[in-house]
Amino acid sequence: MLNEHMSVIIGIDPGSRVTGYGVLKLHQDFELLGSGIIDLRKEGDLPQRLAKLTLELSQIFEKWKPDFVSIEKVFLGKNPASAFTLGHARGICLSQAALAGAQVAEYATRSAKKAVSGRGGATKEELQKIIEMQFGVKINNLDATDALALALCHGRQVLERRVIQRAKGELNI
Repeated sequence: MLNEHMSVIIGIDPGSRVTGYGVLKLHQDFELLGSGIIDLRKEGDLPQRLAKLTLELSQIFEKWKPDFVSIEKVFLGKNPASAFTLGHARGICLSQAALAGAQVAEYATRSAKKAVSGRGGATKEELQKIIEMQFGVKINNLDATDALALALCHGRQVLERRVIQRAKGELNI
């Protein structure tokens, strides 16, 4: 359900070693509420990393109470085993978003890049510069930048739907 007054969107760039997140408030425009990473590299094997991911995401969702969670879609790179491991982390992210009561949207990396930069092939560094300029802050991690791009991508979709809903209401379509 769309909140006409304000929505909180959390973008998540899932990873089994590092998961990025970015939190935006959407009203008429976007406000950056926070961003960062969940660093799982020191947690040992996969079950311990997934347990920490679960706990930290639940704290993030409890703090920000998102209306929407925008998460990167699965992509199959050169290493199928990596894609399966990433799938476990994505599953935790999706589960925690559902438990938080958020609507979940999934976007391909290229879609998020295009929504932010106008080009699906933009580099992570180009995205970082654009997002830093938009919000006037320094983002110190590319995983957090990717997560913010996912949040912006979904936020722009929400804004577009709101405009269409208003137009349909005014035109009685």
